Amino acid sequence: MATLLGSESPCIGGKRRHCSSNIVTKITASKITGQSFSRGTQLPGGLLQERDKRAKWHGIPTLLQRLYESSHPNSDLSHAHSFLKVLSSQLSMEAMSFVTEDRKTAQESTFPNTYTFDLFGGVDLLVEILMRPTLTMQKKKPNMNDDLVKDCLSVLYNCCICTEGVTKSLAARDDFVLFLFTLMTNKKTFLQTATLIEDILGVKKEMIQLEGIPNLSGLVQSFDQQQLANFCRILSVTISEPDVGNDDKHTLLAKNAQQKRNASPSRAEVNQVTLLNIPGFIERLCKLATRKVSEATGANFLQELEDWYTWLDNALVLDALMQMATEEAEQSTESSDESSLATSPLRHRLPQSMKIVHEIMYKVEVLYVLCVLLMGRQRNQVHKMLAEFRLIPGLNNLFDKLIWRKYTASNHVVHGQNENCDCSPEISFKIQFLRLLQSFSDHHENKYLLLNSQELNELSAISMKANIPEVEALVNTDRSLVCDGKKGLLTRLLTVMKREPPDSSFRFWQARAVESFLRGATSYADQMFLLKRGLLEHILFCIIDSGCTSRDVLQSYFDLLGELMKFNIDAFKRFNKYVNTPEKFQTFLTQINSSLVDSNMLVRCIVLSLDRFESQTEDVKVVEVLSECCLLSYMARVENRLSFLFRLINIINVQTLTQENVSCLNTSLVILMLARRKAKLPFYLNALREKEYAEKYPGCLLNNFHNLLRFWQRHYLNKDKDSTCLENSSCIPFSYWKETVSVLLGSDRTSLCAIASYIDEPFMDLDRDLLED
Repeated sequence: MATLLGSESPCIGGKRRHCSSNIVTKITASKITGQSFSRGTQLPGGLLQERDKRAKWHGIPTLLQRLYESSHPNSDLSHAHSFLKVLSSQLSMEAMSFVTEDRKTAQESTFPNTYTFDLFGGVDLLVEILMRPTLTMQKKKPNMNDDLVKDCLSVLYNCCICTEGVTKSLAARDDFVLFLFTLMTNKKTFLQTATLIEDILGVKKEMIQLEGIPNLSGLVQSFDQQQLANFCRILSVTISEPDVGNDDKHTLLAKNAQQKRNASPSRAEVNQVTLLNIPGFIERLCKLATRKVSEATGANFLQELEDWYTWLDNALVLDALMQMATEEAEQSTESSDESSLATSPLRHRLPQSMKIVHEIMYKVEVLYVLCVLLMGRQRNQVHKMLAEFRLIPGLNNLFDKLIWRKYTASNHVVHGQNENCDCSPEISFKIQFLRLLQSFSDHHENKYLLLNSQELNELSAISMKANIPEVEALVNTDRSLVCDGKKGLLTRLLTVMKREPPDSSFRFWQARAVESFLRGATSYADQMFLLKRGLLEHILFCIIDSGCTSRDVLQSYFDLLGELMKFNIDAFKRFNKYVNTPEKFQTFLTQINSSLVDSNMLVRCIVLSLDRFESQTEDVKVVEVLSECCLLSYMARVENRLSFLFRLINIINVQTLTQENVSCLNTSLVILMLARRKAKLPFYLNALREKEYAEKYPGCLLNNFHNLLRFWQRHYLNKDKDSTCLENSSCIPFSYWKETVSVLLGSDRTSLCAIASYIDEPFMDLDRDLLED
């Protein structure tokens, strides 16, 4: 016990005096004074030193004691900074090992130094030091050394990534989170602050409200372009709806219930409005998204290196950098002689490689923010600004030189909008670019900005030749805002789409982007524009001949093919020319039947097109294609339409309906609506009944369909957007959709058009309200 007695150690209150180091005496004294221990470093110094040897604390508790002693209010913090530097060096080594050791989770690894630092109150002490200027009553706030602030932030970040629970504890302190934003006004501490904020917001239970940040507008306007790009990483967390994670909560039933409980705008939606109200915000993002690498100024090489430090949580970043530098070296070797190589060593080319990837990473974050805003409630306002600030022409000018300057392998799974992604910067950039195009074109008249003036003239010529009026959106397009150059952005996208390997996940996003251009009210001119560029043959090659096995890619191609062929007799003629053997047609049908959830939109297109063509028998061209096209002949056989109808109803129920498979319900409704128009609805319902008995489960199919239609009424009758989409995509008035559903749900068992008439009494299960489960 000799080592525990008589030593000099800090007592409660931080004043140094000679006092007992006996732990029992200290605890007794705390009971008498009412000043209990508030941090681990208040334990007797001798005890800490003795225990340090056995626990291998590496002197961290003692260093924290000295840091605490030297960081009192109004004290000279230079001594405190010297102790913090020693601590920082120990903790940063652990953080680096965490980043580099295959990115193991904190639970799989042990980080004793950061754990010890937090255990003895180090995290709380640094928060206290950082926030001390805000707690003083003096009019003149004390200034803290920038290097001290940077080291405090770096140590906190290292603790966050290495020790479980630190990030959450910091996130729970709203005062500290808001305070961090005030540190972003200092350019010297900006990067460290931004990195820590991003980590904290990623685990915060309640999304932060941007309007609560002091002088947010002034803060954002003070950022240079480089800082604004970094700030977008933070914004992406604050404007995206949180990913619920549980598949059950993705069902339409759960989403509808959630919307009923939360009728008011979400925090993410409120934050989006807050951003849009910042003067010049969208314009600056557009400039960032479209600037060339050569225009990225304002940072010297050392500043770039420091900036890179904040991005290196993903080892693929460094891999991409080195790979690009190597590629440049190889190209120089092929095209240069030894003398030129001697004057241009790799170390001189490396900064340019770094600058390219650096700029790409900036653009990933900016495009993500713009994409989220495009999908929000303020979509029309955002669209107007993106058009005004010429985002699309700017991206078109970057396409060949930066966005798709080279082939990038991408055989990974397709990621959803809010999913974390370990993709390289090049892959992430391309995917975000394609997502943006999809959001920009989807059901909006600004989609024609993806073309150049010559291509717009081509659309007009197609309409004139077909003797049909031009689409109003095309007529109203502002020619000063469209793409420049020989090709528009849509045409460039088609070019790279055809070069992509069959199973590349880029194909999924490329097809989605092109499909969004076609979605909405069907435009013959838009379809012919793409047909003339060989898109249909390319899609059929991918589905039939390429050996593609990716369900995501095939689904996107089925959807695109449906939009491309819908009501277009020329497309069906081209289809028949490509699918010119029974073997090819059978392969095509096998792909469709392998997953109706993926292909049902194409099935819907064929059914709708067949119905229209059958009413145009005075047209010689239509009659010719109807008689020759194997696809139309196949769908004309009622047994095939019934087979599709049976399977479409059978693969879904109310509890499993999602945004992905609800289209199966709508496709089954289209088949029945067209049957009703021809007074054949009773025939189809009776066929479903006979199928039930043949499969020996009477009532099961029709009861399920009845419940699905009841859900349909609740889901669609309160959603203007969804109903408009249904009407535009089918060319069937929504009033007829509603009327048909009401007829099918009729309670009169004598009605031949009511589902209830085809379910025998013992098997009827229509009263149970599954919608409330």
